[in-house]
Amino acid sequence: MTTNSSATLERPKAGSATSSAPLLRVRDLTTRFRTDRGTITSVDHVSFDVAAGETLAIVGESGSGKSVTSLSIMRLIAAPAGRIDEGEILFEGQDLLKLSDAQMRQIRGNRIAMIFQEPMSSLNPGLTIGKQVAEPIQLHQGKTWKEAYQDAAELLARVRIPDAANRLNTYPHQFSGGMRQRVMIAMALACRPRLIIADEPTTALDVTVQQQVLDVLKELTRETNSALILITHDLGVVARYADRVAVMYGGRIVETAPALPLYGEPKHPYTLGLMASIPRLDGDPHQRLVPIEGQPPDLSRMPPGCAFAPRCKYAIERCRAERPPLTDVGAGHLKACFVEV
Repeated sequence: MTTNSSATLERPKAGSATSSAPLLRVRDLTTRFRTDRGTITSVDHVSFDVAAGETLAIVGESGSGKSVTSLSIMRLIAAPAGRIDEGEILFEGQDLLKLSDAQMRQIRGNRIAMIFQEPMSSLNPGLTIGKQVAEPIQLHQGKTWKEAYQDAAELLARVRIPDAANRLNTYPHQFSGGMRQRVMIAMALACRPRLIIADEPTTALDVTVQQQVLDVLKELTRETNSALILITHDLGVVARYADRVAVMYGGRIVETAPALPLYGEPKHPYTLGLMASIPRLDGDPHQRLVPIEGQPPDLSRMPPGCAFAPRCKYAIERCRAERPPLTDVGAGHLKACFVEV
């Protein structure tokens, strides 16, 4: 598959989409799970905004709360073990947490769509690709099956699946990993949603296919002026595709900023550690990478102060006793840290 180089590869200027009112506004979102080990706070008073046409990347290690944040927005937290305890999720001015299940089903897959990590486990192996792509169109837009199938063929062609009309009657196992992920993108775009959440959409794909899939996703969201939340641990993906970045650790956002300033001058020790632990093309090939020592925190036994303090070489006594608030350090750059790095 080839890509349109100039249109697809150009990255919007950082912060260019943030001038309008937020499409999504998350405030003090807190999600907890009751387990045999006690209560785990997976998302701890998380707040952020996303504007139409903007790509927000949420990054962090496994277990930092990225995926649970996205599932909370979709209201897909499994009860009774899981529960959203606090906060607001304002989408187009409407608090999703106050909607009934029936009202939420009208939004989910229609106005807000989600692309999950592993397409083979998200697609139904017993249904054809055409039926799975056409179903949300028929359900949410009230079209006949014939009309929905025509739209499904057009969507598959838009995500660059060759011979799209004839592939409608094939099954997921007959597609490669990259092709299945493109089907998931087609399903997400089927109803022209205002917000797309992509949770590690390229984890299982090789590097070349990763770029192709993300180029398609970015191009199509730009065309429809949809907001995109990209959840990933891949900082290379973030540098290429994101307008803004929110860094999560221990269930909290510890730093957020436009992408280029964050890469140029990270303010939080955890972000600095993430940057130092990946190889650079312009760096010394003989220089050893610097890992972040220690292990991520146990969410059932969080320390009283900063969750990163036990692993942080800059930590002072105050860090171990108090939780630093997320404060503005200028130009839309916020950090939750008491020290300067």
